[in-house]
Amino acid sequence: MTVILVLFTFGAFLLIDYFRSRNAVVHPAVQVAPSETEMLPRLQPALVGGFQVPENLRYHPGHTWALSESPNLVRVGLDDFAAKVTGKVARISLPQIGQWVRQGQRMCSVYRDGVSVDMISPIEGSVSEINSAVVTDPDLALRDPYGEGWLMTVQAPDAKTSFRNLIGGTLARWWTEEAASRLQRRVPMALGALAQDGGVVMNNLTTEMPDDDWAKLAKEFFLS
Repeated sequence: MTVILVLFTFGAFLLIDYFRSRNAVVHPAVQVAPSETEMLPRLQPALVGGFQVPENLRYHPGHTWALSESPNLVRVGLDDFAAKVTGKVARISLPQIGQWVRQGQRMCSVYRDGVSVDMISPIEGSVSEINSAVVTDPDLALRDPYGEGWLMTVQAPDAKTSFRNLIGGTLARWWTEEAASRLQRRVPMALGALAQDGGVVMNNLTTEMPDDDWAKLAKEFFLS
């Protein structure tokens, strides 16, 4: 019931955002060659409820992000909220190059000991590159989710439509604030871990949670 209410509320805000921006053209946020990840932009992100929310990204309500690098090339990854809620990870299972991922459906799985949680794709298209550094060191996706911890790039033939289904700006900040408030209510132990002074939430937010409890929590927030 909670998930349905959250999705209904998100849909209402998304509809408002659509009518405000339906005449806008989605321009690439950066021009970066896929092999030059060390040159990814380092904009100062907004801090919302203790979680970083970069202004140059668009977000899916399952807590993944998309960055347009050219009209049809999109880089994707986990947002800071997902990274903090995950807390620790044994491995991340990424799709194969050439595999088609659909917006709103599974794009990868995060494994934590004996349990796993699927992450939702913010974009639709064919996987053109995966981040081999994350395969080798999955914690990288949690330590630096907006930089070196990106997950994959996708060739999206209808990227413009996919981006219209995502949120950014004020709506993204509202969404993150709402998620942070729900997390505080959902997990009593998070009350002491969430930033109370405007600072960043600690990385090991759910490390001490039993794996089964963590999986239920993550599936609720990641919509998987």
